[in-house]
Amino acid sequence: MDHDPIVARLRAAGCVFAEREAAFVRRHLSDPGDIERAVEARVTGMPLEHAVGVAEFAGLVVAVADGVFVPRRRAEVMAEVASTHRPDARVVVDLGCGCGALAAALSTRLPGAEVHGVDVDPASVVVARVNGRRFGFHAHHGSWWDGLPSSLRGRVDLAVGYLPHVPTDRVDQIHADFRAHEPRHMVDGGATGLDHLRAVAAPLTDWLSPDGALVTLLSAGQAPDVPGRVLHADDEDAVVALHPGTMGHWAS
Repeated sequence: MDHDPIVARLRAAGCVFAEREAAFVRRHLSDPGDIERAVEARVTGMPLEHAVGVAEFAGLVVAVADGVFVPRRRAEVMAEVASTHRPDARVVVDLGCGCGALAAALSTRLPGAEVHGVDVDPASVVVARVNGRRFGFHAHHGSWWDGLPSSLRGRVDLAVGYLPHVPTDRVDQIHADFRAHEPRHMVDGGATGLDHLRAVAAPLTDWLSPDGALVTLLSAGQAPDVPGRVLHADDEDAVVALHPGTMGHWAS
């Protein structure tokens, strides 16, 4: 029997990790009214991070909001791998940045770099700008590269993108809480899950510096279909680096 009333409410609502979620709420909220509102939102199906208003990512706490993509913990490896792959990067871009979690993580790991995030979703850009002011990166509104300042063209040493890569016929397998609170376009990657990566890769030569790289995360099964170098892999995911001049006709 649960003696913690928050754990009891979360468990009754079907939250499998009720103790962990209760600890998250208390870690980030102290006002009783804020805690009550967050717990009530969670038990009605709102993702935990949306209910509390923050997400934990790569050792940081970043702001999020309902309707904005929740940064996935599985993407944390991208920040570490990308910064290790290009520790000398001077200009860094987070494509499809959402709330800007990767941009924030790279700003802390590459303190001398000029970091930019870009997203097509206006609500995401509002939150990314909040995080940008805290962590020191710039957030822009627009579709992929087209939303970035033209002054960055040919100067980007490191681009990262946790791009929508779930095949269309598997989107319905995502947890219902996320499907109800994140627009489908934030996860749906087309028939093979690679549509957005192809779109981002097509103009690589125009935007990356001569030795620049685009680092992204795919499922382990998708990685062999991409002309890139695998920087990290496990049973489920692969972090892949794509470079100018290696795309051939793949991204056309």
